[in-house]
Amino acid sequence: MPQVLFKVDLTKPMSEQELVGHNRWHPDIPAVVSVNPGDVFRIECKDWTDGQIKNDDNPDDIRDVDLTVVHVLSGPIYVNGAQPGDILVVDILDIGALQGDEWGFTGIFAKENGGGFLTEHFPTAAKAIWDFQGIYTASRHIPKVRFAGITHPGLIGCAPSQELLNKWNKREAELVATNPDRVPPLAELPNPKNAILGSLKGAEFERVAAEAARTVPPREHGGNCDIKNLSRGSRIYFPVYVEGAKLSMGDIHFSQGDGEISFCGAIEMSGYIDLHVDIIKGGMDKYAMINPIFKPGPVEPRYSEYLVFEGISVDEFTGQQYYMDAHVAYRRACLNAIEYLKKFGFTGEQAYLLLSCAPVEGRISGIVDIPNACCTIALPTEIFQMDILPS
Repeated sequence: MPQVLFKVDLTKPMSEQELVGHNRWHPDIPAVVSVNPGDVFRIECKDWTDGQIKNDDNPDDIRDVDLTVVHVLSGPIYVNGAQPGDILVVDILDIGALQGDEWGFTGIFAKENGGGFLTEHFPTAAKAIWDFQGIYTASRHIPKVRFAGITHPGLIGCAPSQELLNKWNKREAELVATNPDRVPPLAELPNPKNAILGSLKGAEFERVAAEAARTVPPREHGGNCDIKNLSRGSRIYFPVYVEGAKLSMGDIHFSQGDGEISFCGAIEMSGYIDLHVDIIKGGMDKYAMINPIFKPGPVEPRYSEYLVFEGISVDEFTGQQYYMDAHVAYRRACLNAIEYLKKFGFTGEQAYLLLSCAPVEGRISGIVDIPNACCTIALPTEIFQMDILPS
């Protein structure tokens, strides 16, 4: 087993760990460990909510989760020799559940507390607990379903420079200002409440907490991209914006569908990640890199039979025609799949959770045929312990 450089105690919050991670992005959060190019090492991670969700049948913890805590990340990891303008190469060698904690959860967040892709249709909190058996999982809350997961870090990335951080905060504040009273908000702006910033203390903590970006969205550095195929065997190329790169990760998912549509839509878990790192000097200019790129690994569930649902860019409430709007089209595809699954005994909430966490395939299938974008969601039929085909 590789050396464990960041170990977590699941009985303690992140702020009380032996090595304290972080839940904000800022270049001045101190690194907790350092590695050399070529090193192989293991990082342990808590679940993204820092242990707020329990293995029970009561969704009140999903309803009441404190989102100022998320996402708790392990790191930063300082990579010796990495300089701004380089590319940090990260290989995911292995990833899995921590021993004794082989379970996860999927949630629908209440509209007033984060919401989700379909929050206007499902405004109330709900959850499903999943038990792991090797690569397979099943849930007592969604019967007649069993599938193999494709485990991955929902969130992984390097620290931003101060210049990049300032750009994030400016553009996101301008977006929020267009509709400041929206529920859920258009973006989560810097918020010192419950900030975890590694070993920072006193006035330096207060300064960084006031500036640091929330971890909610993906950005130029990577971050919360929630890409299900970023799994075992994947190689990721990250732009480096600060000395040492300061790599961090967390939000491990046992499984997820494309889009993670319920927001807490993956099967969230604690876990470990085995990594190998290297550096491409001057790689950002050499390859015109702005955002990360990655090469998927060879490991994924072998599903070959799918039922594919289409959606077009027409609003389901008003019938309004949108022009080439993939967001609306994907929403319609998901809603069509949910209504279909309700005919086979699933509740709308169960179907919504399932589309969020099972390895469904989402596509922009057509983006040129005016006025309708066409999006599809492909549901693997082999995950069901019954026939769901039309007959």
